[in-house]
Amino acid sequence: MAGPLTGIRVLDLSRILAGPWATQCLADLGAEVIKVERPDVGDDTRTWGPPFFEEGDKPVSAYFMCANRGKKSVAIDFTKPEGQEIIRQLAAKSDILVENFKVGGLAKYGLDYDSLKAVNPALIYCSITGFGQTGPYKDRPGYDALIQALGGLMSITGEPDGMPGGGPQKVGVAVTDIFTGLYSTIGILGALHHREKTGEGQHIDMALMDTQVAVLANQSMNYLVSGQEPKRLGTAHPSIVPYQAFATADGHLVLAVGNDGQFARFCDAAGMPEVAADERFQTNPARVKHRTDLIPLVAAAVAGKTTDEWVTLLEAHNVPGGPINTMARVFDDPQVQARGIALSLKAEDGAVMPSVRNPIHYSGTEITYDKAPPALGADTASVLEDILGISVDQAEANKDG
Repeated sequence: MAGPLTGIRVLDLSRILAGPWATQCLADLGAEVIKVERPDVGDDTRTWGPPFFEEGDKPVSAYFMCANRGKKSVAIDFTKPEGQEIIRQLAAKSDILVENFKVGGLAKYGLDYDSLKAVNPALIYCSITGFGQTGPYKDRPGYDALIQALGGLMSITGEPDGMPGGGPQKVGVAVTDIFTGLYSTIGILGALHHREKTGEGQHIDMALMDTQVAVLANQSMNYLVSGQEPKRLGTAHPSIVPYQAFATADGHLVLAVGNDGQFARFCDAAGMPEVAADERFQTNPARVKHRTDLIPLVAAAVAGKTTDEWVTLLEAHNVPGGPINTMARVFDDPQVQARGIALSLKAEDGAVMPSVRNPIHYSGTEITYDKAPPALGADTASVLEDILGISVDQAEANKDG
Protein backbone atom coordinates (compact mmCIF):
# COMPACT_ATOMS: atom_id res chain seq x y z
CA MET A 1 0.00 0.00 0.00
CA ALA A 2 1.54 3.28 -1.12
CA GLY A 3 1.92 6.16 1.32
CA PRO A 4 0.08 9.44 0.69
CA LEU A 5 3.23 11.19 -0.60
CA THR A 6 4.29 8.41 -2.96
CA GLY A 7 5.70 10.00 -6.12
CA ILE A 8 7.00 13.10 -4.30
CA ARG A 9 10.77 13.59 -4.28
CA VAL A 10 12.54 15.53 -1.51
CA LEU A 11 16.10 16.85 -1.75
CA ASP A 12 17.32 17.04 1.84
CA LEU A 13 20.25 19.41 2.42
CA SER A 14 19.58 19.63 6.16
CA ARG A 15 21.43 18.18 9.11
CA ILE A 16 21.23 17.92 12.92
CA LEU A 17 17.56 17.63 13.98
CA ALA A 18 14.88 20.14 12.87
CA GLY A 19 15.37 19.63 9.13
CA PRO A 20 16.00 15.87 9.31
CA TRP A 21 12.91 15.47 11.51
CA ALA A 22 10.81 17.18 8.84
CA THR A 23 12.25 15.10 6.02
CA GLN A 24 11.88 11.87 8.01
CA CYS A 25 8.18 12.71 8.41
CA LEU A 26 7.95 13.17 4.64
CA ALA A 27 9.76 9.87 4.09
CA ASP A 28 7.37 8.13 6.48
CA LEU A 29 4.47 9.46 4.40
CA GLY A 30 5.92 7.83 1.30
CA ALA A 31 8.10 10.54 -0.26
CA GLU A 32 11.47 9.64 -1.77
CA VAL A 33 13.97 11.54 0.38
CA ILE A 34 17.51 12.04 -0.90
CA LYS A 35 19.77 13.13 1.95
CA VAL A 36 22.82 15.02 0.71
CA GLU A 37 25.83 14.64 3.02
CA ARG A 38 29.44 15.75 3.03
CA PRO A 39 31.77 13.02 1.72
CA ASP A 40 33.68 11.20 4.48
CA VAL A 41 31.96 13.25 7.23
CA GLY A 42 28.20 13.23 6.71
CA ASP A 43 25.59 14.73 8.98
CA ASP A 44 27.18 16.06 12.19
CA THR A 45 24.95 13.84 14.31
CA ARG A 46 26.47 10.63 12.90
CA THR A 47 29.16 11.10 15.57
CA TRP A 48 26.95 12.48 18.38
CA GLY A 49 27.41 9.65 20.84
CA PRO A 50 27.72 7.32 22.57
CA PRO A 51 25.62 5.30 22.28
CA PHE A 52 26.36 3.96 18.80
CA PHE A 53 24.73 1.20 16.81
CA GLU A 54 27.50 -1.01 15.47
CA GLU A 55 26.73 -1.36 11.76
CA GLY A 56 29.67 -3.20 10.20
CA ASP A 57 32.82 -1.11 10.52
CA LYS A 58 30.90 2.20 10.52
CA PRO A 59 29.03 2.71 13.80
CA VAL A 60 26.14 5.18 13.64
CA SER A 61 24.90 7.21 16.58
CA ALA A 62 21.49 6.69 18.14
CA TYR A 63 20.98 10.44 17.66
CA PHE A 64 21.38 10.16 13.87
CA MET A 65 19.10 7.13 13.83
CA CYS A 66 16.23 9.04 15.47
CA ALA A 67 15.71 11.39 12.51
CA ASN A 68 16.96 9.71 9.34
CA ARG A 69 14.84 6.61 8.79
CA GLY A 70 13.57 5.94 5.27
CA LYS A 71 16.10 8.13 3.43
CA LYS A 72 18.70 7.62 0.73
CA SER A 73 22.17 8.98 1.47
CA VAL A 74 24.25 10.54 -1.29
CA ALA A 75 27.71 11.97 -0.65
CA ILE A 76 28.17 15.15 -2.68
CA ASP A 77 30.65 17.97 -2.08
CA PHE A 78 28.71 21.01 -3.24
CA THR A 79 31.52 23.38 -2.29
CA LYS A 80 32.93 22.28 -5.67
CA PRO A 81 31.44 23.34 -9.02
CA GLU A 82 30.74 19.76 -10.11
CA GLY A 83 28.87 19.08 -6.86
CA GLN A 84 26.85 22.27 -7.26
CA GLU A 85 25.83 21.20 -10.74
CA ILE A 86 24.65 17.82 -9.47
CA ILE A 87 22.54 19.53 -6.77
CA ARG A 88 21.00 21.81 -9.41
CA GLN A 89 20.16 18.83 -11.59
CA LEU A 90 18.61 16.97 -8.66
CA ALA A 91 16.64 20.09 -7.66
CA ALA A 92 15.30 20.33 -11.20
CA LYS A 93 13.80 16.86 -10.74
CA SER A 94 12.60 17.27 -7.16
CA ASP A 95 9.38 18.57 -5.65
CA ILE A 96 10.74 19.78 -2.33
CA LEU A 97 14.10 20.99 -1.00
CA VAL A 98 14.79 21.35 2.73
CA GLU A 99 17.89 23.13 4.05
CA ASN A 100 19.04 24.60 7.34
CA PHE A 101 22.14 26.60 6.45
CA LYS A 102 22.64 30.10 7.83
CA VAL A 103 20.82 32.89 6.02
CA GLY A 104 22.43 33.35 2.61
CA GLY A 105 24.77 30.41 3.18
CA LEU A 106 23.80 28.59 -0.01
CA ALA A 107 23.73 31.65 -2.26
CA LYS A 108 27.51 31.53 -2.83
CA TYR A 109 27.07 28.07 -4.31
CA GLY A 110 24.15 29.09 -6.50
CA LEU A 111 21.85 26.83 -4.45
CA ASP A 112 19.60 29.45 -2.83
CA TYR A 113 15.89 29.63 -3.58
CA ASP A 114 16.09 32.26 -6.32
CA SER A 115 18.80 30.32 -8.15
CA LEU A 116 16.98 26.99 -7.98
CA LYS A 117 13.60 28.53 -8.75
CA ALA A 118 15.10 29.47 -12.10
CA VAL A 119 15.66 25.80 -12.93
CA ASN A 120 12.46 24.52 -11.27
CA PRO A 121 9.68 27.10 -10.76
CA ALA A 122 7.51 24.41 -9.11
CA LEU A 123 10.11 23.70 -6.40
CA ILE A 124 8.97 24.06 -2.79
CA TYR A 125 12.05 25.29 -0.93
CA CYS A 126 11.96 25.18 2.89
CA SER A 127 14.66 27.06 4.79
CA ILE A 128 15.03 26.35 8.53
CA THR A 129 17.16 28.74 10.60
CA GLY A 130 17.43 29.87 14.19
CA PHE A 131 15.79 33.26 13.69
CA GLY A 132 14.39 33.39 10.17
CA GLN A 133 15.36 35.18 6.98
CA THR A 134 14.57 38.66 8.33
CA GLY A 135 14.98 40.66 11.55
CA PRO A 136 17.95 41.83 13.61
CA TYR A 137 18.92 38.29 14.70
CA LYS A 138 18.77 36.67 11.24
CA ASP A 139 22.54 36.14 11.01
CA ARG A 140 22.90 34.59 14.47
CA PRO A 141 23.35 30.84 14.88
CA GLY A 142 20.49 29.15 16.70
CA TYR A 143 20.48 25.90 18.68
CA ASP A 144 17.64 24.27 20.57
CA ALA A 145 18.76 25.04 24.14
CA LEU A 146 19.47 28.67 23.25
CA ILE A 147 16.04 29.08 21.68
CA GLN A 148 14.32 27.36 24.62
CA ALA A 149 15.89 30.14 26.71
CA LEU A 150 15.26 33.09 24.38
CA GLY A 151 11.79 31.90 23.43
CA GLY A 152 10.52 31.74 27.02
CA LEU A 153 10.22 27.98 27.51
CA MET A 154 12.92 27.75 30.16
CA SER A 155 11.31 30.56 32.16
CA ILE A 156 8.27 28.34 32.78
CA THR A 157 10.09 24.99 33.10
CA GLY A 158 11.57 23.76 36.36
CA GLU A 159 10.95 24.08 40.07
CA PRO A 160 10.19 27.50 41.58
CA ASP A 161 13.05 29.56 42.97
CA GLY A 162 13.69 28.65 46.59
CA MET A 163 12.62 25.04 46.12
CA PRO A 164 15.11 22.12 46.00
CA GLY A 165 16.45 22.09 42.44
CA GLY A 166 14.80 25.42 41.78
CA GLY A 167 15.65 27.44 38.71
CA PRO A 168 15.02 27.36 34.96
CA GLN A 169 15.42 24.04 33.14
CA LYS A 170 15.43 22.98 29.54
CA VAL A 171 13.10 20.21 28.43
CA GLY A 172 14.73 16.76 28.28
CA VAL A 173 14.24 16.48 24.50
CA ALA A 174 15.11 19.11 21.87
CA VAL A 175 11.47 20.11 21.55
CA THR A 176 12.14 23.39 19.73
CA ASP A 177 13.91 21.50 16.95
CA ILE A 178 11.20 18.84 16.82
CA PHE A 179 8.32 21.34 16.81
CA THR A 180 10.06 23.29 14.07
CA GLY A 181 10.47 20.09 12.07
CA LEU A 182 6.78 19.34 12.46
CA TYR A 183 5.68 22.87 11.53
CA SER A 184 8.02 22.67 8.53
CA THR A 185 6.26 19.49 7.45
CA ILE A 186 2.89 21.19 7.83
CA GLY A 187 4.12 24.17 5.80
CA ILE A 188 5.43 21.91 3.06
CA LEU A 189 2.16 20.00 2.83
CA GLY A 190 0.28 23.29 2.55
CA ALA A 191 2.62 24.43 -0.21
CA LEU A 192 2.11 21.12 -2.02
CA HIS A 193 -1.64 21.70 -2.01
CA HIS A 194 -1.15 25.25 -3.30
CA ARG A 195 1.11 23.94 -6.08
CA GLU A 196 -1.49 21.32 -6.99
CA LYS A 197 -3.94 24.15 -7.67
CA THR A 198 -1.58 26.69 -9.26
CA GLY A 199 1.54 24.85 -10.44
CA GLU A 200 3.63 27.32 -8.44
CA GLY A 201 6.33 26.48 -5.92
CA GLN A 202 7.38 28.85 -3.16
CA HIS A 203 9.90 29.59 -0.43
CA ILE A 204 9.03 28.63 3.17
CA ASP A 205 10.85 30.60 5.88
CA MET A 206 10.92 28.62 9.14
CA ALA A 207 12.59 29.83 12.34
CA LEU A 208 13.21 28.01 15.61
CA MET A 209 12.52 31.24 17.52
CA ASP A 210 9.16 31.77 15.80
CA THR A 211 8.18 28.19 16.54
CA GLN A 212 9.18 28.32 20.20
CA VAL A 213 7.14 31.45 20.83
CA ALA A 214 4.19 29.98 18.91
CA VAL A 215 4.08 26.78 20.97
CA LEU A 216 3.99 28.56 24.32
CA ALA A 217 0.25 28.14 23.76
CA ASN A 218 -1.82 28.79 26.91
CA GLN A 219 1.20 30.17 28.78
CA SER A 220 1.76 32.98 26.28
CA MET A 221 -1.97 33.71 26.14
CA ASN A 222 -2.11 33.77 29.95
CA TYR A 223 0.53 36.49 29.84
CA LEU A 224 -1.07 38.45 26.98
CA VAL A 225 -4.49 38.35 28.63
CA SER A 226 -3.41 39.08 32.20
CA GLY A 227 -0.08 40.87 31.89
CA GLN A 228 1.23 38.56 34.60
CA GLU A 229 4.43 36.58 34.06
CA PRO A 230 3.82 32.81 34.32
CA LYS A 231 5.75 31.18 37.15
CA ARG A 232 7.69 27.95 37.20
CA LEU A 233 5.57 25.33 38.92
CA GLY A 234 7.61 22.17 38.57
CA THR A 235 5.22 19.47 37.38
CA ALA A 236 2.12 21.49 38.34
CA HIS A 237 -0.22 23.28 35.93
CA PRO A 238 -0.98 27.02 36.12
CA SER A 239 -4.69 26.63 35.37
CA ILE A 240 -5.69 23.12 36.55
CA VAL A 241 -5.47 21.65 40.06
CA PRO A 242 -4.57 18.92 41.01
CA TYR A 243 -2.51 18.30 37.88
CA GLN A 244 1.04 17.33 38.85
CA ALA A 245 3.34 14.65 40.26
CA PHE A 246 2.97 13.35 43.80
CA ALA A 247 5.15 11.02 45.87
CA THR A 248 3.62 7.62 46.58
CA ALA A 249 4.70 5.08 49.19
CA ASP A 250 7.27 3.65 46.76
CA GLY A 251 7.77 6.17 43.95
CA HIS A 252 5.81 8.84 42.12
CA LEU A 253 2.46 9.27 40.41
CA VAL A 254 1.03 11.93 38.13
CA LEU A 255 -2.54 13.04 38.71
CA ALA A 256 -4.16 14.76 35.72
CA VAL A 257 -7.54 15.83 37.10
CA GLY A 258 -9.15 17.83 34.29
CA ASN A 259 -12.65 18.55 35.58
CA ASP A 260 -14.78 18.71 38.70
CA GLY A 261 -16.29 15.26 38.25
CA GLN A 262 -12.86 13.69 38.09
CA PHE A 263 -11.86 15.54 41.25
CA ALA A 264 -14.90 14.25 43.11
CA ARG A 265 -14.12 10.70 41.99
CA PHE A 266 -10.49 11.09 43.07
CA CYS A 267 -11.58 12.22 46.51
CA ASP A 268 -13.86 9.21 46.73
CA ALA A 269 -10.98 6.90 45.71
CA ALA A 270 -8.73 8.61 48.28
CA GLY A 271 -11.29 8.23 51.08
CA MET A 272 -11.72 11.96 51.62
CA PRO A 273 -15.21 12.93 50.35
CA GLU A 274 -15.24 15.90 52.69
CA VAL A 275 -12.52 17.54 50.57
CA ALA A 276 -14.67 17.29 47.45
CA ALA A 277 -17.54 18.89 49.39
CA ASP A 278 -15.40 21.79 50.65
CA GLU A 279 -16.47 24.95 48.79
CA ARG A 280 -12.81 25.92 48.40
CA PHE A 281 -12.30 22.90 46.17
CA GLN A 282 -15.63 22.28 44.43
CA THR A 283 -14.68 23.99 41.13
CA ASN A 284 -11.42 24.17 39.24
CA PRO A 285 -11.09 27.98 39.56
CA ALA A 286 -11.61 27.57 43.31
CA ARG A 287 -9.00 24.80 43.46
CA VAL A 288 -6.53 26.98 41.58
CA LYS A 289 -7.19 29.87 43.99
CA HIS A 290 -6.74 27.58 47.01
CA ARG A 291 -3.93 25.49 45.55
CA THR A 292 -1.70 25.87 48.61
CA ASP A 293 -4.47 24.53 50.85
CA LEU A 294 -5.42 21.59 48.65
CA ILE A 295 -2.08 20.21 47.47
CA PRO A 296 -0.86 19.12 50.95
CA LEU A 297 -4.13 17.22 51.45
CA VAL A 298 -3.76 15.40 48.15
CA ALA A 299 -0.05 14.74 48.77
CA ALA A 300 -0.77 13.17 52.16
CA ALA A 301 -3.42 10.89 50.69
CA VAL A 302 -1.27 9.81 47.73
CA ALA A 303 1.70 9.02 50.01
CA GLY A 304 -0.31 6.36 51.77
CA LYS A 305 -0.36 3.84 48.89
CA THR A 306 2.09 2.44 46.38
CA THR A 307 2.15 3.59 42.79
CA ASP A 308 0.65 0.34 41.50
CA GLU A 309 -2.10 0.48 44.11
CA TRP A 310 -2.97 3.99 42.95
CA VAL A 311 -2.94 3.01 39.27
CA THR A 312 -5.49 0.27 40.00
CA LEU A 313 -7.62 2.52 42.18
CA LEU A 314 -7.62 5.46 39.75
CA GLU A 315 -8.55 3.24 36.82
CA ALA A 316 -11.45 1.77 38.81
CA HIS A 317 -12.71 5.32 39.54
CA ASN A 318 -12.06 6.63 35.99
CA VAL A 319 -9.56 9.24 37.18
CA PRO A 320 -6.64 10.13 34.86
CA GLY A 321 -3.33 9.25 36.48
CA GLY A 322 -0.34 7.02 36.11
CA PRO A 323 3.28 6.29 36.96
CA ILE A 324 6.31 8.24 35.78
CA ASN A 325 7.77 5.55 33.56
CA THR A 326 11.41 4.96 32.79
CA MET A 327 12.29 4.19 29.17
CA ALA A 328 12.30 0.48 30.01
CA ARG A 329 8.77 0.73 31.39
CA VAL A 330 7.64 2.82 28.42
CA PHE A 331 8.64 0.16 25.89
CA ASP A 332 7.34 -2.64 28.14
CA ASP A 333 3.97 -0.91 28.49
CA PRO A 334 1.19 -3.03 26.99
CA GLN A 335 -0.42 -0.01 25.31
CA VAL A 336 2.86 0.97 23.65
CA GLN A 337 3.35 -2.62 22.53
CA ALA A 338 -0.21 -2.92 21.26
CA ARG A 339 0.28 0.17 19.08
CA GLY A 340 3.50 -1.21 17.61
CA ILE A 341 5.52 1.90 18.43
CA ALA A 342 8.90 0.13 18.64
CA LEU A 343 10.23 -0.88 15.21
CA SER A 344 12.96 -3.16 13.92
CA LEU A 345 14.46 -2.12 10.58
CA LYS A 346 16.97 -4.04 8.50
CA ALA A 347 20.16 -2.11 7.69
CA GLU A 348 22.22 -2.44 4.51
CA ASP A 349 24.47 -5.07 6.07
CA GLY A 350 21.50 -7.09 7.34
CA ALA A 351 21.77 -5.88 10.93
CA VAL A 352 18.46 -5.16 12.67
CA MET A 353 18.27 -1.52 13.82
CA PRO A 354 15.75 -0.27 16.38
CA SER A 355 13.48 2.66 15.58
CA VAL A 356 10.28 4.35 16.76
CA ARG A 357 7.28 4.52 14.46
CA ASN A 358 5.54 7.63 13.25
CA PRO A 359 2.41 8.17 15.41
CA ILE A 360 0.15 8.78 12.38
CA HIS A 361 -2.26 5.94 11.55
CA TYR A 362 -4.01 6.12 8.17
CA SER A 363 -6.93 3.88 7.28
CA GLY A 364 -6.19 3.87 3.56
CA THR A 365 -2.51 4.71 3.11
CA GLU A 366 -0.89 3.14 6.16
CA ILE A 367 2.74 4.04 6.73
CA THR A 368 5.26 1.30 6.01
CA TYR A 369 8.85 1.10 7.21
CA ASP A 370 11.27 -0.62 4.87
CA LYS A 371 14.48 1.42 5.03
CA ALA A 372 16.72 1.87 8.04
CA PRO A 373 18.83 5.03 8.50
CA PRO A 374 21.38 4.81 5.68
CA ALA A 375 25.13 4.43 5.80
CA LEU A 376 26.96 7.52 4.55
CA GLY A 377 26.84 7.63 0.75
CA ALA A 378 25.14 4.25 0.49
CA ASP A 379 22.84 5.43 -2.30
CA THR A 380 25.08 7.83 -4.21
CA ALA A 381 25.59 5.67 -7.27
CA SER A 382 22.01 4.44 -7.58
CA VAL A 383 20.44 7.89 -7.09
CA LEU A 384 22.67 9.61 -9.62
CA GLU A 385 22.34 6.82 -12.16
CA ASP A 386 18.58 6.44 -11.81
CA ILE A 387 17.67 10.13 -11.67
CA LEU A 388 20.41 11.91 -13.62
CA GLY A 389 21.85 9.15 -15.79
CA ILE A 390 25.32 9.72 -14.37
CA SER A 391 27.54 6.64 -14.53
CA VAL A 392 28.75 4.80 -11.47
CA ASP A 393 32.30 5.93 -12.21
CA GLN A 394 31.26 9.58 -12.34
CA ALA A 395 29.31 9.22 -9.12
CA GLU A 396 32.20 7.60 -7.32
CA ALA A 397 34.58 10.27 -8.58
CA ASN A 398 32.30 12.96 -7.18
CA LYS A 399 31.92 11.18 -3.86
CA ASP A 400 35.62 10.70 -3.35
CA GLY A 401 36.77 13.93 -4.48
